[in-house]
Amino acid sequence: MSVSATASTSSSTNQSRLSRWVLFLSFLVAMTPLASAFSTPLTGSALDDGYFDMYNLDFPAAHLKFQQWMSAHPEDPMGPASDAAAWLFGEFDRLHIIDVQLFADQSRFDNRQRLTPDPTVRKSFDDRADQANRLADAALQRNPKDVTALYVKTLICGMKSDYALMIDKRDIAALNLSKQASAYSLQALAIDPTLYDAYLATGVENYMLSLKSAPVRWILNLTGANTDREEGIRLLHLTASKGHYLAPFARMMLAVAALRDNHPQEAKDILIALSKEFPQNTLYHRELARIH
Repeated sequence: MSVSATASTSSSTNQSRLSRWVLFLSFLVAMTPLASAFSTPLTGSALDDGYFDMYNLDFPAAHLKFQQWMSAHPEDPMGPASDAAAWLFGEFDRLHIIDVQLFADQSRFDNRQRLTPDPTVRKSFDDRADQANRLADAALQRNPKDVTALYVKTLICGMKSDYALMIDKRDIAALNLSKQASAYSLQALAIDPTLYDAYLATGVENYMLSLKSAPVRWILNLTGANTDREEGIRLLHLTASKGHYLAPFARMMLAVAALRDNHPQEAKDILIALSKEFPQNTLYHRELARIH
């Protein structure tokens, strides 16, 4: 094979790897609800209680709480957006997508199979996402700097990207939706930089991409991607300590980072704490049993 052909093949391979990592990051964006300035227990309002139930894998209870929030706050797009998240999270749980080992093992992630979705769940997810988008658009008509509305647009684009990536395996569609989510996220953070949950995607981007080979990191940097490992860990800890709805997810990603860095006891400690906080979440127990 000629030198030029080898270079072309290497470039193609690197671009393929880059595409997979960009799409992987969209999965994280979708699990980023609106943040609170401080990490507080998921209790006190129907919205909080719904997220607690969702992390506890009690999806019927989560839907009930989110419906209560929507009834009391009919113009708040976070209600239907949160209910859409519960439909998506429930489908991910049914299909065994939410798996610490999957994200800690790159070859397993790269070779995941296209899955068969539940059409009823898909319709419920789409209906709630469309409702949230309509309410967010109406809010932005009233106030173009409505940070909640901008973040809901981020959340909906991210969740649709996740569905396309993780269930349908429609990579191009997922990438386009991920770009839209990033644009809305930047607008929201420009208005309120204390949306700590919104930093999770950047934290994971820095950490995960820092693990790639030097040539791939070079290509990633040309695209504007961040590959600073220490910054990634800092942002993950920031979301875990100061985030609200996403703090438990950030802690789970720190467990992924610990496993990738061959620190199984650190990962165990994180998962043990999560299992105590959300005792019905069998994911944490399964992952603990698999760590040696």
